[in-house]
Amino acid sequence: MVDHEVDTSAGTAVVDAEAVDRRGAVAVSSDGVLARVRAGAGELTGALRRVAEHVLSDPEAAARATIVELAERSGTSPATITRFCRAMGFEGYADLRLGIAAETGRARSAGWTVDIGREIQPSDPLSRVLNQIIAADTRAMHDTASLLDLAEVEKAAVAIAGASRVNIFGASGSALVGEEMQFSLHRIGVAAWAWSDVHEGLASAALLGAGDVALGISHTGQTRETIEMLAEADSRGATTIALTGFPRSPLAELADIVLVTASQATTFRPDALSARHPQLVVLDLLYIAVAQRTHDRAHAAFRRTAQAVDGHKAAKGAAS
Repeated sequence: MVDHEVDTSAGTAVVDAEAVDRRGAVAVSSDGVLARVRAGAGELTGALRRVAEHVLSDPEAAARATIVELAERSGTSPATITRFCRAMGFEGYADLRLGIAAETGRARSAGWTVDIGREIQPSDPLSRVLNQIIAADTRAMHDTASLLDLAEVEKAAVAIAGASRVNIFGASGSALVGEEMQFSLHRIGVAAWAWSDVHEGLASAALLGAGDVALGISHTGQTRETIEMLAEADSRGATTIALTGFPRSPLAELADIVLVTASQATTFRPDALSARHPQLVVLDLLYIAVAQRTHDRAHAAFRRTAQAVDGHKAAKGAAS
């Protein structure tokens, strides 16, 4: 039976942090504290979620606040703050504060916080917009690096390197990311296909079996078509991999291997769009890891594919 806490300051019932822990809390690390809060906020409810939203809205102020001050500012209670810390994998509030302070300090010194979260105005010069995009993407890349489990990447690389067939599933923007991965794998001789149409994807997934691999891409992990295609592949015995921003999403729960990414939304680039670059970085890492494990075959295939298209390149010095 799940315990509940009633936050007397707001009268809202919230799931106890122990329930979050039982679903599989992210391992504690001094890096990526805010990324973990961002990724875990969707799993929280009521008062715990309000704490997460307040911390994310002003991390530097949260790092300076006492437990009582943070409780008052988030409209909760000190007990709720303690439960929130446990949900994020910290023993107490002091550890959470230190983690946030260290991360915001690194971000400030590296310039990642420049304009992040600020609304882009119609009159903003492109130089300001460019700086904001670079700052947001840099922060998302570093958050992804801190969240990513390299042991899971290793397992995915081994599975793909030994697979006779690799299917990649995704919809909309995730389909574009999947096509990039399919292109990269094909260049090193891995038989890979990318599917965005659910009918074609389901038909292809039905032909998979043990020894094959299926990769599903969805930032939210809730895209129904992608879940259906990966589930079909799973039912046929294929090894399943999920690339998502939410480690406890339906897609992640379905997969054998989960690769987690972070995102940093900006104006006109909500999470699903801002997640593309971190997704590509993780897939680039996975692609290189596969190439390392199939070095001779990959090197020969890459050389042959490069030679095959070489004749279509413009000769040096030719008129454009």
